[in-house]
Amino acid sequence: MPHPDTEAVHDFVAVGLGPYNLGLACLSAPVEDLDGVFLEAREQFDWHPGMLLDSATLQTPFMADLVTLADPTSPFSFLKYLKDKGRLYPFYIRESFYPLRAEYNDYCRWAAGRLPSVRFGQRVDRVEYDEAAGVYVVTATRVGTGEAVRHRGRHLVLGTGTPPHLPPACRGLGGDLIHNSTYMADKAGLQKKESITIVGSGQSAAEIFHDLLSDIDVHGYRLNWVTRSARFFPLEYTKLTLEMTSPDYVDYYHSLPEDTRYRLVGEQKGLSKGIDAELINAVFDLLYQKSTAGPVPARLLTNTSLDTARYDETSRRYTLGLHHVEQDRDFALHTHGLVLATGYSYAPPAFLDPVRERLRWDGHGGLDVARNYSVDVTGREVFLQNGADHAHSVTSPDLGMGPYRNSWIIRELTGRDVYPIEKSITFQEFGAPDGDIS
Repeated sequence: MPHPDTEAVHDFVAVGLGPYNLGLACLSAPVEDLDGVFLEAREQFDWHPGMLLDSATLQTPFMADLVTLADPTSPFSFLKYLKDKGRLYPFYIRESFYPLRAEYNDYCRWAAGRLPSVRFGQRVDRVEYDEAAGVYVVTATRVGTGEAVRHRGRHLVLGTGTPPHLPPACRGLGGDLIHNSTYMADKAGLQKKESITIVGSGQSAAEIFHDLLSDIDVHGYRLNWVTRSARFFPLEYTKLTLEMTSPDYVDYYHSLPEDTRYRLVGEQKGLSKGIDAELINAVFDLLYQKSTAGPVPARLLTNTSLDTARYDETSRRYTLGLHHVEQDRDFALHTHGLVLATGYSYAPPAFLDPVRERLRWDGHGGLDVARNYSVDVTGREVFLQNGADHAHSVTSPDLGMGPYRNSWIIRELTGRDVYPIEKSITFQEFGAPDGDIS
């Protein structure tokens, strides 16, 4: 029989501790009349550990930390972390707005270690609703002991992240293929193979290709990079494009018809899924450098979709059925190692099944996310972090918009503007005017 972690009813229970719920924990900590508890299955904070390459940086500036864009005076800011670690001056001298990814991970661990509301090592198994008490009952398992524990809250905040996406052709394929989310753990074994193929078009695919290309002379493997994109697209990072990560654009996007929003999800991938221009150039420069000694055993294939795949147990080799889109030609690629840098996609966690009827669903089968980030039938009890690009556009996975979203959620939880919410910050207008203009 599960026993309660505490007899008290919390104002909210937050499930999952990625950067967004961690930011909520930081911003809610000084709010005296707001009591929340944060549950995380892992034993410590770990943000994409499989992609913590030594030189990898964030694609957003340091101001897109857990708190600054909501509260620049917060003691949980990235600059406060640097000061505490004795790294503020080196960061200043470095003259780069973009923290190392490993550094950001350490920053988040630093913040989590200062929050008594965080409960690591608790895996949520089930969420139920107590009609009589009007509270959500969250049952979790202590990972270390197997003991069941129960938390009660008037609200829920879902921050379980987005699971790795595998192309249909590779589901249940067999062998030892990897998703980029486990790259660092699997890198040593991967580099022992005769050939390696990376499938994907974004930043992670480029980082892995560059990393493996750096060691190609040492290990002697053949290296392939396959992307369905027409070219290796850089991340769109011009200032007027960045205005699309704004409250103004969320208002505009959310007001569009549902079918239009779902269509735009695919069309706007270049706004969040592209590659840093510097990294694209670094890949070319490395290829050029290695080509001085002769042909580089590497192929980069654009306009190429992965349609089929099979794995042969005897040869331990994959055969990928590829299709060149523009030429409408099929061909096969044989490879011993396969890395799927194919991104992530949100799926409502199974622990929500007992309260499914209390949640809103749209016509496409996804959660119907309101402008205030709620997903329940009352519009004020259950809130979603990330996983809502179909409702909130490219702002949903954008680290810089995390403090803005948490300002909204805290306002919904408290009924007041704890952190003032910007309403209009862009120079451009995203929709048609109400009438004629001159």
